[in-house]
Amino acid sequence: MTLDGATSTPAAPPAGALVAESSDRAFKADVIDASLQTPILVDFWAPWCGPCRQLTPALEKVVTEKNGAIRLIKINIDENPSIAGQLGIQSIPAVFAFAGGRPVDAFMGAIPESEVRRFADRVISQAPAAAPQPGSVDEQIANALAAAGEAFGAGDFAQAAEIYTLVLQHAPDNAKAILGLAQVYAKTGDLEQARAVLAELPEDARKGEDYLALSQALKLAAEAEGLSGAAALEAEVARDPDNHQARFDLAVVLNSQGQKVEAAEALIAIMRRDRAWNEDGARKKLLEFFEAWGPKDPATLKGRRMLSSLLFS
Repeated sequence: MTLDGATSTPAAPPAGALVAESSDRAFKADVIDASLQTPILVDFWAPWCGPCRQLTPALEKVVTEKNGAIRLIKINIDENPSIAGQLGIQSIPAVFAFAGGRPVDAFMGAIPESEVRRFADRVISQAPAAAPQPGSVDEQIANALAAAGEAFGAGDFAQAAEIYTLVLQHAPDNAKAILGLAQVYAKTGDLEQARAVLAELPEDARKGEDYLALSQALKLAAEAEGLSGAAALEAEVARDPDNHQARFDLAVVLNSQGQKVEAAEALIAIMRRDRAWNEDGARKKLLEFFEAWGPKDPATLKGRRMLSSLLFS
């Protein structure tokens, strides 16, 4: 893993690099290979084609507007008939979109500039993420994030935190690094710092299984902080087995202590005694636990079996 002081945000390419002529011979390099990094529109045209002369300026204008998010390659089919023939093009203008090394969309004939823009936007939004260039800062960051994930999975939280912090020094808005660092703090019990780091996550990255699990886990931990200790709550339940609030609070505290199955069992016990208590609050809280634990956690799997057995017995 190597990260230096370079920035991971390249300068916008000059307009001339966004529009280029190509040929049958250079098609693989200019279109197939290049589309692994940036979506490519291929304009098949000919000098004698009137509609081509209407469409090409619109294509060039839209591509230039996108400032590097998509590129345009123009191929004169009179001089380069091979690729057009392979694609089954029988009339021009014909525009094919390539992304991820393959054709993903196309249209035939001259269309208005507004439709060209919508077509380009659709291609950009559906294009797969570009693979980082070998040796680039993006590749170094990707490798670093993979190493941090391995360290986290192996329980080496100090190493994971060090790597995530290093990534954030070079890419402060990197969502994976922010989320990973917040997960490290949560795992090591520093919940206040976990919340502070998670708050830095960009709004558009606040989704997905890992984010929802961590967000829910921090919410549940905050609930537990204001409750009595497990021993005191267990004593209350022992004195009055129908004290559902005490048993509910006990479940929240047990969860915060990592006793997941015991927490689920406490909520199931409430449902056995009074399913309607607190507007079905025990079942709702159990579902929150499942979200915080994740769908593959053994406690989630066991908890779901217990819940199903209760509901359908």
